[in-house]
Amino acid sequence: MAEGRLDGLVALVVGAGQTPGETIGNGRAIATTFAREGADVVCVDRIPERADETVASIRGEGGRATAVVADITDDDQCAALVSRVLAGRGRIDVLVNVVGIGGRGDGPAHRADPAAFERIIDVNLTAMWRMCRAALPSMRERRRGSIVNVSSAASFAGGFQVAYEVSKAGVNRLTTSIAQSNASRGVRCNAIALGLVDTPMAVGGIAAARDVPVEQVREERDRQVPLLGGMGTAWDAANAALFLASDEARFVTGVVLPVDGGTSIRIG
Repeated sequence: MAEGRLDGLVALVVGAGQTPGETIGNGRAIATTFAREGADVVCVDRIPERADETVASIRGEGGRATAVVADITDDDQCAALVSRVLAGRGRIDVLVNVVGIGGRGDGPAHRADPAAFERIIDVNLTAMWRMCRAALPSMRERRRGSIVNVSSAASFAGGFQVAYEVSKAGVNRLTTSIAQSNASRGVRCNAIALGLVDTPMAVGGIAAARDVPVEQVREERDRQVPLLGGMGTAWDAANAALFLASDEARFVTGVVLPVDGGTSIRIG
């Protein structure tokens, strides 16, 4: 087998399971791509079955992967997760933070539910910081490491999901802050800002919330993407994360990379 772009690295993918559906989700696609490129992937999810499914798929292709169950909204579980990986593998070379939620009472600023706002901020932003905080000391000590955070084009634009938008804008600033404060220790931190992507959570979730067919939502979203071909897929997210995680991006840190088919540069 040819040497992969992450050959021999230990990658911790938080949110490697996915919402059930007919397409692949971002976390599973990232974990799968990293394993195909030679990484030993620790697949983390709050729901055991989802992590196990990702691991089974990776192992079925001959890759290396282990499932770990953790709720990253709990500080102790974040610390225990990192300690477990360090004890078993000795290091964490790459951390990818995929976990994110939306909906559930979100809306424009004048209508959003306060409890929903707090929940979305906690899951999308605060939990991501918890994972970074837990993983950074060992990376800093080794003077090597790459963190990739999954953000959204909603961090640049929107107006109808205030909690989600604010949480992802926070992810962008968290990313640049970590990049600046850890560059002298050889630790890089970047983010990918995803646009309209065809995943079970996005397309299926919207279809269920609106009580309309999945294909209707898919066609509507395809029409909104400037780049010919419509929505992206989770594999597009995975390829961007792969580049940022690899040594090909050794001189790249503090970047929020749009992966959105041109959506964020469109005016009008």
